[in-house]
Amino acid sequence: MNANRLTTPKEKVQQLQEKLGHAAKENSKRKFHALYDKVYRWDVLCEAWRRVKANEGAAGVDAMTLADVEEQGEMNFLKDCEQDLKEGNYHPQPVRRHYIPKKDGKPRPLGIPSVRDRVIQMATKLVIEPIFEADFKDASFGFRPKRSAKGALERVRKACNRKGNWVIDVDIQGYFDNINQEKLMKLVQMRVNDRRLPKLIRKWLSAGVMEEGTVRRSDLGTPQGGVISPLLANIYLNYFDRLWEKYGSGIGELTRYADDFVVVCKTKKDAEHAYELIRQIMERLELTIHPTKTRIVGLWTGEEGFDFLGMHHRRTKAETSQGKVYYTTQQWLTKKAEERIRGVVKERLAPPHMRAKTFVEQVAWLNPKIQGWRNYYYTNYSQKKLAKLDWYILERLTRWYAKKRQRRRWMGSQIEVKYIARQYGLKTLL
Repeated sequence: MNANRLTTPKEKVQQLQEKLGHAAKENSKRKFHALYDKVYRWDVLCEAWRRVKANEGAAGVDAMTLADVEEQGEMNFLKDCEQDLKEGNYHPQPVRRHYIPKKDGKPRPLGIPSVRDRVIQMATKLVIEPIFEADFKDASFGFRPKRSAKGALERVRKACNRKGNWVIDVDIQGYFDNINQEKLMKLVQMRVNDRRLPKLIRKWLSAGVMEEGTVRRSDLGTPQGGVISPLLANIYLNYFDRLWEKYGSGIGELTRYADDFVVVCKTKKDAEHAYELIRQIMERLELTIHPTKTRIVGLWTGEEGFDFLGMHHRRTKAETSQGKVYYTTQQWLTKKAEERIRGVVKERLAPPHMRAKTFVEQVAWLNPKIQGWRNYYYTNYSQKKLAKLDWYILERLTRWYAKKRQRRRWMGSQIEVKYIARQYGLKTLL
């Protein structure tokens, strides 16, 4: 193999990240000085654009779409980004506020930054993430490379099975909207000493949100929807993880996924002690734990369980093949997750305009969704619920098919639809 072969932007960025990550691991006190010029390095900008494009997403306040960028020329667009950063002329635009309805009827606010802001945030993330990754704890799983919700669920299951009889299920009130920006910047500057980079992050924090033509700015919170937000949110809560490791690891095992976390303890006394410690650390971070959604759950009787990351956890009796009884923590998908899956399927198959689609198109749309749900929710204890959902998907498909064929009764089409679905390779959750 030619040692001088040209490496792709992706490979060059990986090399840069490995270097930075290694240096950060070597010395936990090291502050990084020359980082800003790496944000506008050509390979970093190219890789940032590739990732933003892969994530798709809508236009921001400037109404510029990804397709518009491709049309005007990706190279010109990236050269403009490079020049603005180099000359210090880059100013982010406010985030476009968009609402999507939640199950309970309340609107969930989403922030959509402009494409340019997403690319520059991604470039910044590519440069600083490996440095902070070196500091992040094993208890943290959310929005981190090579870590997942599945890993967090496995850690919780094992902790519960190691005589973890009590669990504190924690909910932080409005986490992303209440992060103290000054404290966050201090935590960023513990590692990043290049003055221009914290200045760049501050610009995003103060860019504000545009809603109905008015821009609102706040000195609290991180820009939700921003590419950089999950990393900033992890930097902020890493302070909690560090203090927990120092003062709480003896009383309970922490598992955190972004702002969602549980602590598994052996005794009720430990759980009460842990709850108090969590409250005190959160106070330091100027965050509030939700008084009604945060609770201490006793697992040992098997009468109650808790929901975490879309799975319900409960201690139940099980038997070995020799008939020996033991207790184990079982996980199955939550009611909320079931409802969400039903909602996604119904939203696709119920509307009248969907009758124009072919069976092949519907299967092609459903299959990746079904595969994703199966990968995430399948456990030995989820089987009953997944079987019900398989039945629901088939029922919805039959209703859609009967309406497409203008049949008055859908039930008479069930056998036919089952046969066609098998022919076209419709996947199942079980």
